Amino acid sequence: MIEGLPREVNAIFIITSAITFGFIIYYLMQSKELWKDPHKPMSVILILGTWLLIQAVLSFSGFYHNFESSPPRFLFVLAPPIIGIIYLFINKASRAYIMGIPLNVLTYLHVIRIPVEIVLWWLFQNGLIPKLMTFEGRNYDIIAGITAPFIGYFLLSKKTKNRVGVLIWNFFTLGLLLNIVINAIISTPYPFQLQAFDQPNVAIFYFPFIWLPSFIVPIVLFCHLASILIILKKR
Repeated sequence: MIEGLPREVNAIFIITSAITFGFIIYYLMQSKELWKDPHKPMSVILILGTWLLIQAVLSFSGFYHNFESSPPRFLFVLAPPIIGIIYLFINKASRAYIMGIPLNVLTYLHVIRIPVEIVLWWLFQNGLIPKLMTFEGRNYDIIAGITAPFIGYFLLSKKTKNRVGVLIWNFFTLGLLLNIVINAIISTPYPFQLQAFDQPNVAIFYFPFIWLPSFIVPIVLFCHLASILIILKKR
C-alpha cells in the first residue's frame, strides 16, 4: 500500500472492488442457465478471484514499479482482460450466456463509478494522480455512475422499456470510460507519457488501486459491450 495515504481511501476502494466482485457473484447465483453446469459459474468465480490475487501480489512486490522495462509491464494488467472480453464475445456459447444477462443488472453495476471517482479525487489530493484524471479535470465518468440508477429505473422498467434510450446512454458513457482510460494511460511515467509530467499517474501501480485497471475497468467495459450487444440483437 502507499505510505502516508489515509486508510479510508484504501478501505473505500477495497470495498468498491468487493462490491463489484459481489455483483458478479450475485448474477451468477441468479442465472439458472449457467447453473445447468455448476462448473461454469464456479470457474468464473475462481478465475476472477485468482486474477485479483495475482495482481495484488505483483503490485505488493513492486513488479509494476519498473517504468523502464520493455515492453511495459503494465501490459500484463491490460492484455489478459482485453483478451478475455474478446473471447467471451466471439465464442458462441459464452455469447449466448451474455444474451441472457438482464439489462438492468448490466446498468445498475455502473453505480460503482461514483466511489471510484471519489477515490481518484482523493488520490489527486495526495499527489498520486494528475488533476485531469478527476472530475475537476477531464474525467466526467462520474456522470455514468450518477445516471445509472435513473436509466435502470426509468428506461428499463416494465412500463417503459426504452431500449433506444439505454443504447444511446451506453454509447455516451462508454465514451466517458474510454476518455479517462486514454488520459490515464498517457499520464503514466512510461516513455510514451504525453502529459501530467509534474504529477503523473502512479497510484494505479500500487495495491489496492491496481484493481482499477485490471478488474473494475474491464468489468465496466464488459457491461457496456454486453448491453449494446443485447439491445442490437433483440431489437
